[in-house]
Amino acid sequence: MNIEQIREYCLSKKGVEESLPFNDTALVFKVMNKMFAVLDLSEEARGISLKCNPELAIELRAKYSEVIPAWHFNKQHWNGVDINGNVPDVQLHEWIDHSYDIVVAALPKKVKEELEAL
Repeated sequence: MNIEQIREYCLSKKGVEESLPFNDTALVFKVMNKMFAVLDLSEEARGISLKCNPELAIELRAKYSEVIPAWHFNKQHWNGVDINGNVPDVQLHEWIDHSYDIVVAALPKKVKEELEAL
């Protein structure tokens, strides 16, 4: 997947907004104001950082050379994925979905209801 395809996929999810709060090369995706993905827009376009269940994060890092602890994030809960590697689109979609789902599950009940109403 390229950067634009990843961006479109993230934005297709319910309640998602994008912003550049840190710098011009870190595109942040939030659901209901909670971050679930950060896409590297630098010329190298190294990858995307995604929230992950800690046990699954360890498994994915062991199984895929493209998956590493995310830079500038809590390494227990965030993975960095090299989008220039050999990760199939379907797999990357699953990881984006997982990240989104983790964040949505942690939202307060009232905010979840607001999201469902969108």
